[in-house]
Amino acid sequence: MENQPAVRLRKIIHIDMDAFYASIEQRDNPEYKGKAIAVGGSPEGRGGVVATASYEARKFGVRSAMPSKTALQLCPDIIFVRPRFEVYKEVSGKIREIFHRYTDIIEPLSLDEAFLDVTEDKQNIGSAIEIATLIKQAIKDELDLTASAGVSVSKFVAKIASDMQKPDGLTFIGPSRIQSFMESLPVEKFFGVGKVTATKMKAMGLHTGADLKKLSEDELVKHFGKTGRFFYKIVRGQDDREVQPHRETKSVGAEDTFAYDLTTLEEMYTELDKLAVTVSKRLNHYTLKGRTITVKVKYSDFKIITRSQSFLHGVNDKDTIVMTAQQLLAAADMNNKKVRLLGISLSNFGEVIAREKRDPVQDQLKLF
Repeated sequence: MENQPAVRLRKIIHIDMDAFYASIEQRDNPEYKGKAIAVGGSPEGRGGVVATASYEARKFGVRSAMPSKTALQLCPDIIFVRPRFEVYKEVSGKIREIFHRYTDIIEPLSLDEAFLDVTEDKQNIGSAIEIATLIKQAIKDELDLTASAGVSVSKFVAKIASDMQKPDGLTFIGPSRIQSFMESLPVEKFFGVGKVTATKMKAMGLHTGADLKKLSEDELVKHFGKTGRFFYKIVRGQDDREVQPHRETKSVGAEDTFAYDLTTLEEMYTELDKLAVTVSKRLNHYTLKGRTITVKVKYSDFKIITRSQSFLHGVNDKDTIVMTAQQLLAAADMNNKKVRLLGISLSNFGEVIAREKRDPVQDQLKLF
């Protein structure tokens, strides 16, 4: 019988910066080093939300997306720092430049994390583990920041691996370990499993990947809908998703939660004007024009409404965005309404792919 050709496995790295915003603030402000800080909104008034907490704050249970008031209760000495997103974007760009030394197949997920496909790397290093080590060292030497890396043959496993030894960690999960790794993984770690789904799974006696593996694909679809098919494949290590260097952007927007409720249209129009400036800048940065403008409103009772208007041609200028947003808001009957959040987003980009203006089978021992 003829030998079957070996399947060529991908070499995927997931890089995740450690407490990115907080680490930059501690780097740039020596008085914050070694202290519990939270980047985000102040706890005063109705209170903001924590965007990122330093590891010193995390020891007290402070986490991202936590109300700032709760963070202050958990850690009375915590220091709240207003975010400097322009600085974070600049640093993120420098990190991306480091990635490009080794590969151009980069899929950014946010300012502080990305997938890299180094199956064929620019420097012919050949080892994904070595490349991840070099990237981590360059980030530390050049930017005085730390990153954690996960290395594997698929995006899902690489992403989970990058979180296993934080901060400043590097975890490799090779092909021979994936089956056992997936079986031991708690259901909460699976993509698409939030608190509600996790509770439902545990009520069914499903606590780990091994438990999920006992169910057929039809059973998983019956209980969890289309996501059940994903669970069926991923628990068996089947993840053939490619790293996408130019992911299609579905929408571009901005929103803001206010310290105190807005009660007049004049106040709301002022805030919409600020949001329109931000959204227009983002659209122009990615050379995008959207044909649908959507306004999001969250009332003081947390009820959310959205209103949209579509155009025949794409727009990205601030004046059109703010005028349309104000018209949509005025038509929503805001009399006697208290508003805690406003947002503007543009979508329906057609075939345009988001792009930054600046961006233009092997031996098992050598596989990683």
